[in-house]
Amino acid sequence: MEMNRRSAIGAIGAVGLACLSEAHAQGDWPARPLKLVMPHAPGGPTDVVGRAFAVHISRTLGQQMYVESKLGAAGNIGTEYVARAAPDGYTALYQTSGITIVPALYKKLNFDPLRSFVPVAMPASINTVIVVNNDVPVKSFAEFVQYLKANPGKLSFGSGGNGNITHLGIEVLLQMLGANAVHIPYKGTAPAMADLLGGNVQFMLDALSSSYPFIKDGKVRAIAVGGAQRSALLPDVPTVAESGLEGYAMSTWQCVLLPAGAPDAIVQRLNAAVNKAAADPELQKQFGSIGVQMHQSTPAQFGAYMREEVARWAQVARSVGIQPE
Repeated sequence: MEMNRRSAIGAIGAVGLACLSEAHAQGDWPARPLKLVMPHAPGGPTDVVGRAFAVHISRTLGQQMYVESKLGAAGNIGTEYVARAAPDGYTALYQTSGITIVPALYKKLNFDPLRSFVPVAMPASINTVIVVNNDVPVKSFAEFVQYLKANPGKLSFGSGGNGNITHLGIEVLLQMLGANAVHIPYKGTAPAMADLLGGNVQFMLDALSSSYPFIKDGKVRAIAVGGAQRSALLPDVPTVAESGLEGYAMSTWQCVLLPAGAPDAIVQRLNAAVNKAAADPELQKQFGSIGVQMHQSTPAQFGAYMREEVARWAQVARSVGIQPE
């Protein structure tokens, strides 16, 4: 009996010490450099913005946050790497809205966007824009719709790949309009834009940060902004919703995630550091000039939004006949 009592006391003491140790570790966080895993191509808008955030976060937390590129499988390799990482706050993921689309595209994923991660913040978003080749005889969204319906199945649109937002965003548009067009998927939006410039496809939906230089130089024509609000870069270009398709809203966003099980105290501290970066006037000016908007959010707000997005894209994929592979 005495032995059992001693064992119980010892076990309680061990648990208490473990809790104290964990609390102490969280209090010291970060005690060493942090890793921000980037599953997107170097030099692209996600990579550029993520690296700028990492520099700002490093200053705030007093420890270097370095960026490690882990590419492949449309971002799934880097995402899976973070899902399997220790939930100690030293490995974070910088992802895009694509993480909420992949469950609708793949039957077998080694991560779940909602269960494998803890949402930290959604610090940036990028509006989308519908652009047409200059030889397409339309100057407005209304003219585009009229031309599209007058030529059913004769126009083609490029995208960054099957299931990409640049693909699904147009599929939703066509469905709402009751119109048809041929989808030409590419390995990324850059080659899709190249073929749009060359006239091999007639239109596409693209992130404003990527397409703005071509719009500015008059190489393609912007007929409507895809997001819920107009862009400061294109103040005279109305949104699709303004142009008569109420409810249409397509934009991409970027986020910071930690592995599931990360302590709430660490989540909150990292969230505060990310929000501080997003509120920095210099960063806002720097990235606003290429169409990136900065946001501040709580983990709870971002988590709720992620759940909405996963459900939304699952419904979109079903409605356009996409089956998970």
